[in-house]
Amino acid sequence: MQKAHAIGKPPKTVAIDTWGVDYCLLDAEQRLLSPVYAYRDSERAKTVDKVHAILPHRRLYQKTGIQFQPFNTVYQLYADKLSGKLDRAHYLMQIPDYLAYRLTGKIQNEYTNATTTSLINAETKTWDAEILSTLGFPERLFGKLTLPTETIGTLLPDVAGFVGYRATVIACPTHDTASAYVATVGGHTTATLSSGTWSLLGTEQLQPYTDDAARNANFTNEGGIEYRYRFLKNIMGMWLIQNVRKEHGKRHSYNELMEMAMSSTYRKTFDVNHPSLSAPESMCLAIQTLLCEQELSLPDLMASIYHSLALSYRDAIHEMQQITGITFDTLQIVGGGSSDAYLNALTKDKTALRVLAGPKEGTAIGNLASQLMADLGISLNEVRTIIQNSFSVREVGTI
Repeated sequence: MQKAHAIGKPPKTVAIDTWGVDYCLLDAEQRLLSPVYAYRDSERAKTVDKVHAILPHRRLYQKTGIQFQPFNTVYQLYADKLSGKLDRAHYLMQIPDYLAYRLTGKIQNEYTNATTTSLINAETKTWDAEILSTLGFPERLFGKLTLPTETIGTLLPDVAGFVGYRATVIACPTHDTASAYVATVGGHTTATLSSGTWSLLGTEQLQPYTDDAARNANFTNEGGIEYRYRFLKNIMGMWLIQNVRKEHGKRHSYNELMEMAMSSTYRKTFDVNHPSLSAPESMCLAIQTLLCEQELSLPDLMASIYHSLALSYRDAIHEMQQITGITFDTLQIVGGGSSDAYLNALTKDKTALRVLAGPKEGTAIGNLASQLMADLGISLNEVRTIIQNSFSVREVGTI
């Protein structure tokens, strides 16, 4: 924000998006209760059985439509309850809400990110009173829900003095995938893959799917802009490649790793969503264990990752078609992963869909687009037309 002033481009509005699930707790004096945990902290997942003993997952899913992940907020928050941390807590804010609070002094909960908590009722679109009371979560923690394009507040005087200008903080869809979905073409038969650390493959819908078929397939119904639903599946995504690259000392670029995968004839695949891949000490060893291999060359390991991801996308498309009754003809890939030509081509090959790649910075573009909607009073369809006319979207060819 300071840099924007330094280059003579002070913004009129600011909006913040981050990942979902994680949150901050504040005490009655609005002071941060540390520590703030990351969802990959395995200790936080140990309350899953305790929660389900009180509130069975089937009931939880029927009410919220949120897929099971052991790190979901509902389980993390129950861990805080058991530790006594909630006794001192008066406010809950997810990460982008807390950052906006530090800029404006305004406490609020943005809707799209709040849906990732498994505490928002999918039908009423607000905090679910039954879930909160059943699990013993104090109602004081859960504030008014702010919708994307609403104003949160203006920069506090000391913040404005630090960055060099006054600006208004807007609520974009603060869950990054919700912002990324703003940047898509939409359309009833178009599926979307937001490709980054996580691959989030789904479709924008006007109603949630909370039946047993959706629950058994572990699809989620996260909130989107204008109360739309992002019916999607979380797939491990570029996390696999990022960790392999890190394990090899980042000696190879992502393009070099892609070329290695292309050079290999290895075709054995694994479950990319296996729990052992969430935060392993060695990603290479964890994948080799799933493949029942003693040792794989780096090209063969990369080939397995690429083909496993493409197959997981195909399977998710098939499941989504069965649940929704929609026959998809197009898949739009947005986010950093949309620049991976080989994975895009494999995805086209496995899914047999028309595949569009781009825009690469889907989340940032969707964030900006929501600010345009707030500032200019334009509609979602209008801003999507602007995006389509402003950014390159290319059609993916065959391998």
